[in-house]
Amino acid sequence: MPAVPDPAPPPDRPPAPQAAQPQAARDAVLRVLRPIVGLLVRHGVTYPALAAALKRLFLDAAQHELQRARKPVTDSALTLLSGVHRRDVRSLTRGPAAASASDAPPSAAMGLSAEVVGRWLTDARYAGRRLPRSGPGSFDELVAGTSQDVRPRAVLDELLRLGVVHEGDAGIALDAAGFAPRQDFADMSALFAANLHDHAAAAVANLAGEATHLEQAVFVDEIGAASAERLRLAAIDAWKDALQKVYGEAQRSFDADAATTPPGQRRHRARFGVYFYSTEATPPPPATGPTDDSGSPR
Repeated sequence: MPAVPDPAPPPDRPPAPQAAQPQAARDAVLRVLRPIVGLLVRHGVTYPALAAALKRLFLDAAQHELQRARKPVTDSALTLLSGVHRRDVRSLTRGPAAASASDAPPSAAMGLSAEVVGRWLTDARYAGRRLPRSGPGSFDELVAGTSQDVRPRAVLDELLRLGVVHEGDAGIALDAAGFAPRQDFADMSALFAANLHDHAAAAVANLAGEATHLEQAVFVDEIGAASAERLRLAAIDAWKDALQKVYGEAQRSFDADAATTPPGQRRHRARFGVYFYSTEATPPPPATGPTDDSGSPR
């Protein structure tokens, strides 16, 4: 079909709240989860393990919903709303509980590395160029202007480990138009979780009629591989332009608020991102069904 923009409402006009539609909500979430379940299976996370971990998320969501509706948060109410058994409600809501890995903040090292790359790309003194190690306009100067708490050599080692930069006789160069670590699965997973969480939170808030977050896309099919590659390159160029503009504004806002706004009033956070996805539309495999261990259909 021809290229079309998402039919979602514009960011300045929230959708009207909808009546509860459990089947439609479930089906939508199942579609979203398909690639994520593929990731879990690939890394050895089974259905029972995920189901056990989801109990905590369902309880947190049920507690938030009860508080939003100004209703008493009781074991019975949590069980009714979440479907989690009362015995599990008691065990998961009583006594010390370890924080979920999904709630863990990114490491300080990764946060500083991302900030250094952001300044590298957007500050006119560096503008994504290859940098000498020391001296005016150097990598060391870039790091020192970002933080005085970590030595530039340590930051460089971290960026090299993540595969974000490479170092040679001509200086230090970025390998990507942005912070996208490729060498460490744990760091990649942290960015994966942060980006998808906020994207999903924006979409859910819009769907519920609670917010006016920007959440748009363009879709096209029935194109060739060469056209898909041209679109990928166009998307990368568009991201570079957006990164310069939005990151620059974000840095100016951060610096200005740090100087003029009391800490208690600096409680907001924001994330802006883009994505591009392309795949070949292949017909589904024949519906032969699973086989048993002997290879015979069940």
